[in-house]
Amino acid sequence: MDASLEESIRSLAHPGALPWGGNGPVLDVNDVAELAGEHGVPGHEVEALALIQGVTPARYLRNRESVSREDQIRLLRASVAQVGLGGLGGSLLEQFLRLGVGTVRAADGDVFEPSNLNRQALSTLDGCGRLKTRAARLRAAEINPSVTLQTHAEYLTPETLPDFLDGCDLALDALGGLTMRGHLQHAASDAGIPLVTGALAGWTGFVAVVMPGQLGPADLMGTDNGAEERLGCPAPAVNFIASLMASEAVNLLTGAPTLAGKMLMTDLRSHTFEVVSL
Repeated sequence: MDASLEESIRSLAHPGALPWGGNGPVLDVNDVAELAGEHGVPGHEVEALALIQGVTPARYLRNRESVSREDQIRLLRASVAQVGLGGLGGSLLEQFLRLGVGTVRAADGDVFEPSNLNRQALSTLDGCGRLKTRAARLRAAEINPSVTLQTHAEYLTPETLPDFLDGCDLALDALGGLTMRGHLQHAASDAGIPLVTGALAGWTGFVAVVMPGQLGPADLMGTDNGAEERLGCPAPAVNFIASLMASEAVNLLTGAPTLAGKMLMTDLRSHTFEVVSL
């Protein structure tokens, strides 16, 4: 640990009211950014070092009842590879930024269009025609610049997937359609990392966790994307599936129980939820 950074954190920490009761040392968001710039380290590492010293970064005060200090440190020092920044991907990124997942590597070669406005979290009226990766960077700067967001404005291929996944703790399948899902699943397996995958059509959807070498949804569903195109993608279903995927990512990164080897299927209209083994 950088002793001067450690001392700077202690000097800037101030007593604050904690949601779980009492007072404790808190580090403001502006102080995190200042220390990151002064010491040449990512903001998420400043926040991890603060937590190690018992200082809670202000942005994570409301995480602490559900995310322990140790688990928050694990999230801050984690790296995830996310393919897709559309419906599922935009909602996933938003949650990772607010959770404090330290490094998010995201790829998407698409631009926004008006038909995205019904459900894509990064889509705005003035952003039509904007690269989704550009919108992602703007959103990250607004919500949590402590997160290191690495964007790739390209459609990944079976040849480029291995480099994209290299060095990450897990992969996330937020692809539109089914064509590339099998390639991503196999690339994650080859990289030795878990894959969190999800998809939806209308009010129905699924989420699964595929461990290296295991069977996954991409092995069973083929590449026909007709269901999604016929039934559409309403925002509540998109956000629900993305939230389940984000929860599974947190579970994987913190060592909690997961859906590994299983798939959760849901229909939000009939209020049915079923978990099946793959």
